[in-house]
Amino acid sequence: MQKLKISGGKKLVGEVKISGAKNAALPILAASLLSEKNISLNNVPQLNDIATMITLLQSMGVEVVFDDTMRLNLNARNVDRLIAPYDLVKTMRASILVLGPLVSRFGSAEVSLPGGCAIGARPVNLHIDGLRAMGAQIEVQDGYIKASATKLQGVHFNFKEISVTGTENIMMAAVLAEGETIITNAAREPEIVDLANFLRNMGANIEGDGTHKIIINGVNKLNGADYRVMPDRVETGTYLVATAITGGKILLKNTSENLLESVLSKLREAGAEIEAGEDWISLDMQRGNLKAVSFSTSPYPGFPTDMQAQFCALNSVANGEAEMVENIFENRFQHVVELHRMGADIQIKGNIASSKGVDSLTAAPVMATDLRASAGLIIAALAAEGDTIIDRIYHIDRGYERVEEKLQQLGASVSRENS
Repeated sequence: MQKLKISGGKKLVGEVKISGAKNAALPILAASLLSEKNISLNNVPQLNDIATMITLLQSMGVEVVFDDTMRLNLNARNVDRLIAPYDLVKTMRASILVLGPLVSRFGSAEVSLPGGCAIGARPVNLHIDGLRAMGAQIEVQDGYIKASATKLQGVHFNFKEISVTGTENIMMAAVLAEGETIITNAAREPEIVDLANFLRNMGANIEGDGTHKIIINGVNKLNGADYRVMPDRVETGTYLVATAITGGKILLKNTSENLLESVLSKLREAGAEIEAGEDWISLDMQRGNLKAVSFSTSPYPGFPTDMQAQFCALNSVANGEAEMVENIFENRFQHVVELHRMGADIQIKGNIASSKGVDSLTAAPVMATDLRASAGLIIAALAAEGDTIIDRIYHIDRGYERVEEKLQQLGASVSRENS
């Protein structure tokens, strides 16, 4: 099993190109099932989760080819296996995203109940309820969601609680359904808008994405598409926090301030100087005095749960006290136990973590428990005194492209080691 070794105490200085967004690319890849025409995608990150989704699509009969420019080309005209097996789905919850497209285009699907990060319950009942409302016959049997429908029907479906993947699944199901579908209490994340833009590129009729009410009028068939995946806002935020905690200066390219305004606001509150242009963001912490910042996670456009662990690390050495409230997942403070091993003073009570900044962290062997926890531990290690060894870094490879290479570009001392 591979580990990361990080020698802390070096300021991050330089520039990095942000990769395409994993959480946008995954539903877009699933949406390729909706058409028999050629799909061409640019800015798709090379990550373990992306590789898993590609393997899943190939197992169904989708043709997948990377060309010389690393553009990803897909064609689903010969799909002949409408099953998402457990051995693939167990490693990545986003595999559930093939459910809507399969039922909508082919009238049948058999998708294993998903696995993935152990950060709390993420029920699939919202996906099932939405498809049932559209006329699908669904039963959960032997660990699989088994769905069938002659033709999905448009419906007014209200999500009982906001769900990003739930919204995406029902959107994809609705684009080929009969009549009008209205989704209320829909997720508003930029990745939802990116999926809608991709589907419109294919000929779908969608309005209201980016709001809590999405209106979709079904069409008979979808065309091919040539599309560029949006930048990864969580990767953007992670490198900004890593630079802030080390007192460095960074220029991030191929990204946008519009994707993470709540994160930038908290970084400015922490003392960072931030500027931005059309496709870049810069952060300068060389003259700043790092201050602790309180926050409460909530669905977009609120503070993202996927940035909570990174700010936990930042607050562990920032001046002052802070209160961090996790409202999305009930089991997402596992990284705090590992931060304690490095000397952090963070106390957990229910869904609230209270921090008191310490003068410095000390290197220690730590273990990543999920994707964003691993990012938080890397950030802490960059600021710690000594050599930190981070175990189970397969989590980081699920969501951060070439992480050690990009950190090395910024002057960090990072290496990958085999156990």
